[in-house]
Amino acid sequence: MLRYTLIALAVLLVVIQFIRPEKNLSGDETNGIATKYPVPADVQAVLKVACNDCHTNKTEYPWYANVQPFAWWIGNHIEDGKRHLNFSDFTSRRIAIQNHKLEEVIDEVKEHEMPLASYTWIHRDAVLTDAQRELLISWAEGIMDNLKATYPPDSLVMPKRGPRPPGRD
Repeated sequence: MLRYTLIALAVLLVVIQFIRPEKNLSGDETNGIATKYPVPADVQAVLKVACNDCHTNKTEYPWYANVQPFAWWIGNHIEDGKRHLNFSDFTSRRIAIQNHKLEEVIDEVKEHEMPLASYTWIHRDAVLTDAQRELLISWAEGIMDNLKATYPPDSLVMPKRGPRPPGRD
């Protein structure tokens, strides 16, 4: 019985290798953050190693991203990351959303919530130093200051949401 279970498991592992998630490789930066806001080289270097794989339209995949079920796990991380913040379509969002996303960048970096521990376990170069964290925070604050100087205050505020309809958690 154990032999048949192991054979079935091996067959299943081989079969799932043919079911692959779509890769995040479009690289479309038409509405990227750098098209409207300055991204200095030192900030870009930090974003490249610690943020861009999950928060842009161009992921640099490690070798194990070709092996299931790891590819599904990585694909879900990328999809979730882009849902929260996508630097590649940043400027296509309303100014209030851009401002809010910059606030979130500051909070997440300040609280050591980003990059995720599950990412930094394997990508050791993505472990941010205090200086790199301060660099990202200062950069985001600078863009927010620019937004405050350019746009009316009420345009930078996210509209209040009403209660969510049932079933929309």
